[in-house]
Amino acid sequence: MNPVEEFNAYRSKMNEKILDADNKVLKRIFNLDTNTYSEGALDTKTKEIIGMACSMVLRCDDCVKYHLEKCKSLGYGKEEMFEAFSVASLIGGTIVIPHLRRAVEYWEVLEKEDHD
Repeated sequence: MNPVEEFNAYRSKMNEKILDADNKVLKRIFNLDTNTYSEGALDTKTKEIIGMACSMVLRCDDCVKYHLEKCKSLGYGKEEMFEAFSVASLIGGTIVIPHLRRAVEYWEVLEKEDHD
């Protein structure tokens, strides 16, 4: 299983367990997350790259991976992603660099999938 498949399988399995617990607050948080990224005054594509940059600043590798996949599927290219990485790195400071490394590595995996 490649890193993308592994991440998505784990995420799906754990999300299912969380939602199966039928906790009203957690379900509402998940719903709010879903609705936040739907079309509105900002399109979904813009919201996803904002989410990716914010996730880098907050240093959440799982969130960064999730948003990288969304950005890739919405048509972002390497140049655009590196500009977003630069904004996140500037705002977050040097503590973001390890997360930048992992983001670039995951982006390369996503790009490789396009060529396989």
